Amino acid sequence: MKKILFVFLSLLVAVKSEAQQDPQYNLYQFNQMVINPAYAGARDGLAAIAATRKQWVGFNGAPQTTCLSVHSPIAKKNIGLGLTAVSDIMGPRNVFSIYGNFAYILKLNSQLKLSFGLNAGFNRYQFNFSEITFKQGEVPAQLLTTQNKGVLDLTSGIFLKSPDFFIGISASHLNSPNVYNYEPVVPGTGNYIYKIKRHLYLSVGKSFIINKNLTFAPTVLVKVVNNVYGADLNLNFFIQRKLWLGAFYRNGYGPGGLVQYYITPKLRVAYSYDSGIMDARRLGGSHEVMIGFDFSNNTNNPKTKMVNPRFL
Repeated sequence: MKKILFVFLSLLVAVKSEAQQDPQYNLYQFNQMVINPAYAGARDGLAAIAATRKQWVGFNGAPQTTCLSVHSPIAKKNIGLGLTAVSDIMGPRNVFSIYGNFAYILKLNSQLKLSFGLNAGFNRYQFNFSEITFKQGEVPAQLLTTQNKGVLDLTSGIFLKSPDFFIGISASHLNSPNVYNYEPVVPGTGNYIYKIKRHLYLSVGKSFIINKNLTFAPTVLVKVVNNVYGADLNLNFFIQRKLWLGAFYRNGYGPGGLVQYYITPKLRVAYSYDSGIMDARRLGGSHEVMIGFDFSNNTNNPKTKMVNPRFL
């Protein structure tokens, strides 16, 4: 069976990878806790979001990510607490992560809030080396068995928001854990290394209310790993206070689109597709689906949160 060998080895074999190791999300602006722990409690009530992403559909061993997050403000909304669980599968590498999120929310004025966040969690890595076809004729026995490793992980961030603007900065894997390191008995025959690198994220969004039924809301996400930069530019429209429609472009990868619909003021569903047509590997398109539910909301006027692009 063919496996996604070259993608996995780009992360594991011989040299340190320059690639992004964290899961990729198109719908990040509607669930920012997946990239920034300071987002915990930002929806002003108990909120839960489940999302799944299938990348490069039709390519055997391509990444598949499932995420569940729950968060809420407490203590007069000055503290945000949350829990995030993620399953990320790529070829022979399976990761299950669970994080606790904490945010301190500072109210600068009636409209502006600044949050400082931290999450701490545990990652369980499983490497099914038996699924890889190695180029070498002889492979050490250790690399033909399933390897398991658990590591602690830390992420921090800050998040500033108003009713029509947000900016967030976060850094994941602050401790840069070393997950796997196989050094052969005979030097020079190939090292197998998997070290988690720090990822930096900058997210910015601004809303422009055109009229009561239409809002324009561009967002930008910048990612940095090992001094390699990536960026997403989103152009989103909020229509009739129910429907989000957006188009985006990811540099070096290609365009995509997204839609989010409020079935009720508390229940929303979203879908995104990206083409990957600019990716030199030509691996194909990807699908992402998300569902979110707010267990509490502004009972006096529940739609006030949807007038501008809260993404919150």
